[in-house]
Amino acid sequence: MRPRAAVLCVLLVVLAGCSVPFSIGGEGTTGGSNSTGASGAGDAGTATATADAPARNLADPADDVLGWEGGYWYNESIPVTGTDGLNESEQSALVNRTMARIERVRELEFDSTVPVEVISREEFQGPPNATGGGARSPAFRTFDNAKFEGLFLIGEENDSLTVQQSNSNQNVLGYYSPRNDSIVVVSDSETPKLGRSTLAHELVHALQDQQFNLSQGAPPTRDGYNARNGLVEGEANYVQRRYEKRCGSQWRCLDVGGAGGSGGGGDLHLGVYALEYFPYADGPAFVDAVYDRAGWQGVNELYDEIPASSEQIIHPEKYGTDTPTNLTVRDRTAGGWERVRPNGRPDYATLGQSGLSAMFGYTIYDDYNRSSVVRPDEFINSEGRSVNRTDPFEYGLAPTDGWDGDRMAVYENDGSTGYVWKLAWDSPEEAREFVRGYRQLLSHWGGERVLGRQGVWEIERSSPFTDAFRISRSGDTVTIVNAPQPSALDAVHARG
Repeated sequence: MRPRAAVLCVLLVVLAGCSVPFSIGGEGTTGGSNSTGASGAGDAGTATATADAPARNLADPADDVLGWEGGYWYNESIPVTGTDGLNESEQSALVNRTMARIERVRELEFDSTVPVEVISREEFQGPPNATGGGARSPAFRTFDNAKFEGLFLIGEENDSLTVQQSNSNQNVLGYYSPRNDSIVVVSDSETPKLGRSTLAHELVHALQDQQFNLSQGAPPTRDGYNARNGLVEGEANYVQRRYEKRCGSQWRCLDVGGAGGSGGGGDLHLGVYALEYFPYADGPAFVDAVYDRAGWQGVNELYDEIPASSEQIIHPEKYGTDTPTNLTVRDRTAGGWERVRPNGRPDYATLGQSGLSAMFGYTIYDDYNRSSVVRPDEFINSEGRSVNRTDPFEYGLAPTDGWDGDRMAVYENDGSTGYVWKLAWDSPEEAREFVRGYRQLLSHWGGERVLGRQGVWEIERSSPFTDAFRISRSGDTVTIVNAPQPSALDAVHARG
């Protein structure tokens, strides 16, 4: 039995120190982190050199150069105190100098100035971001609900798109829009302010877009989304942290946004949070591994070959060497069950190792059962008695290591849903280890074996995930079939 009070304490620390869990493209918007770092009380005064470079003439160059943007050098003071917010000219000065500093850290040139708008959280939470998940087709909503139910994150009584939007409304601190080539910062202050770390993070996204075109080819699956954003958000956090390290020691830095926080707080869904936080947690270490090996040129080259899976982000040594298995799910339905095929996206889901780890890790936080499939110290990264604020979650769990591909197909029959989820593993032993963990997961949510039915489980009616499940393994491949009751399993997917 786990110590509930201790887990709750860990949870509160995680929320106090985390960035927002949303990224660009695909299934969300960009988000930035809001750690504070060192800062001076103000930045007014004459232009001076810093420890980052020898004293020199800070006159504007004849042509745009690395470390200079919009009239400001990276080591030039600006006439801004930030104590009462920013007027238009002050914000322009701060944005341009931050761009120059990002150039200096990243060794990459901005092609153009990036517009920045600061809005209140109330404005951000209004249309089109109002809780409710936006305008989606019934097929898309059915598919997404089944996917999150399959991950044991959101039960049938809740709408997955609404839960995800609610998390976003509470926690997004800012985002970069590749479509508009602009940044929006969300402020929780009565007087909208521009947080230093959020601005730096989103400017990295703008730089990525200008140099590598973030608008092209948004991944259609959750795993592809987390893999791509492991690079995109990982680099943004990595550069942001290198930027922050220079504040106080080499640069005098402003922070007119305060320490920030998690936004609205309240009913944050921690399972969804853990799933969507993945790129921010494991992405920086992935980028660091590439940087250590090949410098910024190696990081640049990642955009020519985007990571193929979240597993490659979790285990950087697998990047470029361990291509995921391309699985297929053949329809073998009967009795009126039909495959759900949303318009504009594939008719399958791939959840990846990051999704599977969030599935197991959520059992630490849910309030359904006083058990968990993994221990808190297996899923939560700590330093002494504190949670690691930059990398709070461990996604390389024992039941999920060895993942080599997965594909989920969703089926519907007269308002009821089921799914077939096929998962490939590196070896039969890895497959067996996942099955052991998955059975514990079913037990955690109130599941019991059905007597006389090999591999069949049923979850009790009081659970948010009341359903029947059939688990089978053939070598290194596991197939999970889900239906409303045991008698419907063969109709959703006949035994092969």
